[in-house]
Amino acid sequence: MADEARPSGGEQAKQHALTQLRHAILRGEMAPAQRLVENELAEQFGVTRASVRAALIDLAAEGLVERIPNRGSRVRLVTVEEAVAITECRMVLEGLCAAKAAVQATDDQLTELADLGTAMSKAVADGEPMTYSGLNQELHAKIQQFSGQQVAVELLDRLNAQLVRHRFQLALRPGRPQQSVNEHLAMIEAIRARDPHAADAAARAHLTSVIDALRE
Repeated sequence: MADEARPSGGEQAKQHALTQLRHAILRGEMAPAQRLVENELAEQFGVTRASVRAALIDLAAEGLVERIPNRGSRVRLVTVEEAVAITECRMVLEGLCAAKAAVQATDDQLTELADLGTAMSKAVADGEPMTYSGLNQELHAKIQQFSGQQVAVELLDRLNAQLVRHRFQLALRPGRPQQSVNEHLAMIEAIRARDPHAADAAARAHLTSVIDALRE
């Protein structure tokens, strides 16, 4: 990125550091418990230490970073029990979005969900867990988008951001995609049937299965 597009100080600089840090954490480029050294990050992003510090404060509020008094900041490590608690909250919100999507989605959007289901089944049959994981995230994002429930979507974005490591590990666990694909197909079927109660139940059943897998 050109230097002129990276202001060294002020609100724009903070937002630049915030975006870069958030993406690095969400992509797994920064490991859980990794120290976040303000001087190094300021040099890396071409901003001031103050801008980095302000970005880290915002990320701490999002649950992505942990600030330790007199020791600085590190990428927050989410324990299994925390992941379970977060997923329990997701269950309610994902169920709401699925129910809303069953009512709100257009016929074309329902076709998109069906196509995603087909692609997910193919990825599992072909033994491509990372492809499946990407399609999995796309399906959840589409259901949330089609629900029109923006408040729930924003809450889910914050919750899901804290589960990146656990979701990645589940995606690679032998046998997990084969199990979860049927749960996702049930969600798609209920939404396409325009049955909000069944859609809510299918989403909750899927997240219950995720919780069971997290605890294994």
